[in-house]
Amino acid sequence: MTNLIAAAAYFVLIHLLVSGTRVRDALTGRIGEGPYMGLFSLASIAGLVWLIFAFGQARAEPANLAYWTVTPATRHVQIGLQLIALLLILPGLTTPNPTSVRQEGALQNPSVVRGMLRITRHPFLWGVAIWAAGHLLVNGERASLVLFGSMLVLAILGTTSIDAKRQRKLGAEWEAFAAQTSNIPFAAIVSGRQKLQVAEIGWWRLLLALVVWLVLLVAHPYAFGVPAMG
Repeated sequence: MTNLIAAAAYFVLIHLLVSGTRVRDALTGRIGEGPYMGLFSLASIAGLVWLIFAFGQARAEPANLAYWTVTPATRHVQIGLQLIALLLILPGLTTPNPTSVRQEGALQNPSVVRGMLRITRHPFLWGVAIWAAGHLLVNGERASLVLFGSMLVLAILGTTSIDAKRQRKLGAEWEAFAAQTSNIPFAAIVSGRQKLQVAEIGWWRLLLALVVWLVLLVAHPYAFGVPAMG
């Protein structure tokens, strides 16, 4: 379990204490944006691999006690949450977004705030947060609490970290974009700053999310060793 905790701490902290702070600014100023991105990507991949293997080891340890188990009700809630997560993640990954890596140039488009960005400027990270929360609902053992709990924390804190990073780099240009959008999903719509335009998201993106969700439901026991459906 100690190895898993160390892996989770490493993965979370390199994103929150390096990528999202002035440490990043100092490093890019010294070695350049390209080399920094390459090195950080390698560090992230290494951390993710470490986290996956450490999770597998921790699940088999006697100390991996369960505080709660899945029930029919929580299983059904979890399945629904995963669909919501994918409806954020996949459109978020395929929509031009100045919060995404190397996509700050999207701010040059005066109509950048469209589709999913009307809902939240961080669709991918909120999707990951919902994905992690859903898995915590049905996985109450210690190893899962560390893995999915760390992903939940990273996703939520990552939204504010990225906002601060973009604010430092882009200034007034970012402020204008942030004023039109919201971090919290649907907050800009509820406040009247945006209107929900589902068609702008792209029906192909929504269909892709639905297909991936169905595939994962069927393939889950083969890919991860546990059934998604009871």
